[in-house]
Amino acid sequence: MTPCANFLGRKWNLLDLVTAGMFLSVHCLALFAPFYFTWTAFLVAFWLAFLTGFGITLSYHRNLAHRSFRVPKLLEYLFAYCGVLALEGSPIEWVSTHRYHHQFTDTEKDAHSPLKGFWYSHMGWILDSSILYAVGGLPFLVWGVGVRMVVVFHITLFVNSAGHTWGYQTWNTGDLSRNLWWLGLLALGEGWHNNHHAFEYSARQGLEWWQIDLTWYIIKFLEALGLATDVKVPSEAHRKRMALKTE
Repeated sequence: MTPCANFLGRKWNLLDLVTAGMFLSVHCLALFAPFYFTWTAFLVAFWLAFLTGFGITLSYHRNLAHRSFRVPKLLEYLFAYCGVLALEGSPIEWVSTHRYHHQFTDTEKDAHSPLKGFWYSHMGWILDSSILYAVGGLPFLVWGVGVRMVVVFHITLFVNSAGHTWGYQTWNTGDLSRNLWWLGLLALGEGWHNNHHAFEYSARQGLEWWQIDLTWYIIKFLEALGLATDVKVPSEAHRKRMALKTE
């Protein structure tokens, strides 16, 4: 039986149906984007995607899941709320799933293993779209919710799938994680995925000067302001231990 047939033939509970319906609805909403295009709506979508994307990379991933740096509680809650608006689940759901992913990377127990195909199982809270509609009408709703959420969804999905399928490996991680330059740009630094699996605790994922990591630049800025502390990066000794052996 094909993966598609396995997926469609699975036992669906109410949460599965609600999640699938929400996911499909957002994609359908995004299809109206060409008919409701305005530059203002496009900019709303762009900046909301940027904000919620950082909510995932900066807060959910590097701060909460890996504790690679610390910030004052007020900032921690603010950044986490930006992650909630990405509609990828609550902080507890996202963090627990991600830690489980690292514990069982690329095995049958991995929630988003490439062995299971392109599927991401945890979707959560729905952003209240009434404010965007009230301010900008249908263009803001279509672009600020539909387009923006579809873009952020699939960038996250690509980290889980393409980040374990395409690209190159620098470190001996014992899994399928890869560094992928274009994903590094789109995912605000999360695309240097082999680096991340080698040094899970590191606040910096673009370890070379040419590996652009926008999330790391924000962390360094917060550190310069005295707002980020205990910022973790891999030591030279650890890097040497993890380096792939070459003939």
